[in-house]
Amino acid sequence: MTTAAVDPRAGRRCHNALNSLHATLYFSPDLGRELAELGVTDSRAVNFAARAAALGRVGPGVVAAAFYNYKYELVARHVPAVWETVSPEQALQARARAVDATLRRLLDDDVVESEEMAEAARLALRATEACTRAARPLYAAHADLPVPEKPHLAYFHAATLLREHRGDGHLAVLMSAELDGLEAVVTHTATGKGMTPKWVFGTRGWSQEEWDAAAGRLRERGLLDGDGELTEAGVALRAGIETETDRLDRAPYEHLGAEGVVRLTELATGFARRALAAGAFPANLLGKS
Repeated sequence: MTTAAVDPRAGRRCHNALNSLHATLYFSPDLGRELAELGVTDSRAVNFAARAAALGRVGPGVVAAAFYNYKYELVARHVPAVWETVSPEQALQARARAVDATLRRLLDDDVVESEEMAEAARLALRATEACTRAARPLYAAHADLPVPEKPHLAYFHAATLLREHRGDGHLAVLMSAELDGLEAVVTHTATGKGMTPKWVFGTRGWSQEEWDAAAGRLRERGLLDGDGELTEAGVALRAGIETETDRLDRAPYEHLGAEGVVRLTELATGFARRALAAGAFPANLLGKS
């Protein structure tokens, strides 16, 4: 198996490309339709059921801890109640059907069934061989799931593993930086790469008042200025967070090797761009306002 030093930024770019396609599921009408047929119609309950199902029939505390930037009260409104409507096993099956429908709709059958997709699945699964379970609950839960046989579903599964592996490590870094869930979101939005406040309020359960209070705490720390922009210290903090997240997430990409990372990034970027062109995400999702 190839093991080679990989520039951490190359690993990050590879992850970002993989995650771009993975994230389409949470905005997919196919996911909502599949779970609605089982009785789950609230979009936020759909999100919790789809992403938390691998954890099993857990309560709101586990989900809020694992998701980090969702308001606990929002989680508790839907969990564990959602498990009375759909079991975690049913939610996982519905998610798999939605993944199949979403990828076929966004990429077309020719791409889904292509040799490039099969190659991408092989490379992404190889990278996951170096992921570790310790202190990574969402990754560990998904790692216990079987690898799908069909290449496009295996690719999505591997992308999920790599997303949650990096994400779990990222949360540890946010805690070390003493950013709570909402403060982390506020600083990310201030970079221009995060969700707009409107989407945060609608999907994470926070209010404008809570957002303003978090911004005030960040101003007191010298991380935001009066206009809500990152200060020099804030920019440095966010950069440091990403660098440390890269360090904690380096093993999968070093295991894959430099050539494999380049090839997987190329393939994943092509899939993600095709999905984006097909309207995978809302137009007003990202930005500062």
